[in-house]
This record gives sequence, structure tokens and C-alpha cells, in this order.
Amino acid sequence: MALQLPLLNPYLERNASFDHGANFAVAGCTTLDSSFLAARGIQTPIINTPLSVQLNWFKTLLNATCSSHAECVRRLNRALVFVGGIGDNDVSYALANGKSIQEIHSYIPDLVRVIINGVRELIRLGAIRIVVPGNFPLGCFPIYLSKSNSTDPRLYDDLGCLRSLNELIVFQNNLLQKAIGSLRQEFPHVVVVYADYYSSFQSILRRAPFLGFDKQSLLRACCGIGGTYNYDANRTCGSQDVHVCPNPKQYIHWDGIHLTQEAHHRISDILKNILFEFQCVF
Repeated sequence: MALQLPLLNPYLERNASFDHGANFAVAGCTTLDSSFLAARGIQTPIINTPLSVQLNWFKTLLNATCSSHAECVRRLNRALVFVGGIGDNDVSYALANGKSIQEIHSYIPDLVRVIINGVRELIRLGAIRIVVPGNFPLGCFPIYLSKSNSTDPRLYDDLGCLRSLNELIVFQNNLLQKAIGSLRQEFPHVVVVYADYYSSFQSILRRAPFLGFDKQSLLRACCGIGGTYNYDANRTCGSQDVHVCPNPKQYIHWDGIHLTQEAHHRISDILKNILFEFQCVF
């Protein structure tokens, strides 16, 4: 099934066309409000625009482009809404501020609650086709692997990823899926689909050699420098003398934080089948 979805312009781009939708995502943003995180000693970038801000942007655009409430509802009835992926920056900033996995674990239910409340708000506005992605196994990403840099084999799973960090993400994803199940009961006329980024990523990692990825570089950044994972937090991709690998299509990780285009392509091939549910129902 070909998705044939258009590339959506960012909401803040001046004079952009939103005829096919808009992108409200912001690089480095969190799910939880900065005040929530700050109260727990977690600092975020001064320009942080959490999910609550993005939802307000969404409603602002909706009100500006609809002639009536009924028209807004009709538009959303026909729309496909992606809520995420989000949540990884909340974990990333906490780790950067020295928080333990156990401390982060304590506010994961709050993070999931914010996501679900956001989805509920969209449904009440008129959305009836919604995709909510889970989080990637962050313990497989060079940025976190390089910070650990431990030789203790007990800290890693069979794929070479950080066990404790991935267990945290599994906890988050499980809570999210349970909450989505409750949403389906609350709104039986709405299709809310969970996009399993975690399992899709792991599937690619396990089948990497058959998909054309370099077996020796599965946990290494293409654009980076130094160390086991080709990642240095002080000399990141784009810095002087930091080089790009000559064969990025054979890498899963681009800069240690983001995936390569090829990895995203492979993941989308797996996930696009979930949208078949929308065709069956509508």
C-alpha cells in the first residue's frame, strides 16, 4: 500500500501552504511542560515548545482557516493526525541533567497522560483517524551508548543496546498502548492506532545485513567522530573535521541522535501497513 502522503510545511513558516495539512513539530521539544521538568531539576532549552504549545498552534490554525465550527469538524473528520513521535527528549534532558533511570521512571506516567489528554482533545475537536507512535529503543542510539561506554556485558542486551534504558522505554510504550486501549473504549467511533517504532527498529536491527546495512556499523553514527560508536558529544555532526561516511545508505544511525533516511524508509515500510486499518473502517 503506497501512502502517497505529502511533505507538510511547518506551521511557523511564513506564507506556507497548508492545503494538505501542517507540521507542528519542533526540534528538541518535550512532551511535558518546561515548568514540570524544571520542578524536578531538569533544564530544557529556552526555546522549548512542548506538546501543549503545539496543540495551541493547531487550534489557532484550525480557527483561522475554518469559516465555522462545523467546517472544522468536517475537515478533521477527513484528516489523518499523527501525534508524535514524542517523549524521547523528556528522557534525554533528564539523563543530561544527571537523573537516574529510576527517577525518570517516576514521571513516565505523567508523560503518557499528557499525550493521551492531547489525543482526547483532538478527538473532541473532530479528529477520528489518529496515529500515536511509541518511542524508539533509545538504548540502541550512539549518543547514549557513548555516554555509558561500559565494558560490563550485563548492561547490554543481545543487540548491544543498553538494557536499563530500553526497559524504561518499554515501560513507557506499554503504558501508552494501555492508555490508547482505554481511549478506544471511550471513543468507539474513532480509530486510534499505535505505531510501534520500538519493534520496527529492532526488526531492522536484527535483519540489518539482509536489508543492506553494514553489519559492523549497526550502532555507529554515519556522521560523527571517535570512539566505538563514532560519536563525540563535543564534536557532533556538522562540526569542523567531523566527516560523513561515504555510504550512508548502509548505516542505521545518521548523527548518533537521528536515524538515516534509509533507516526511516525501512521503518515506514513496516509501519505503513497499520494505516490499512483506516481503509477498512472508513
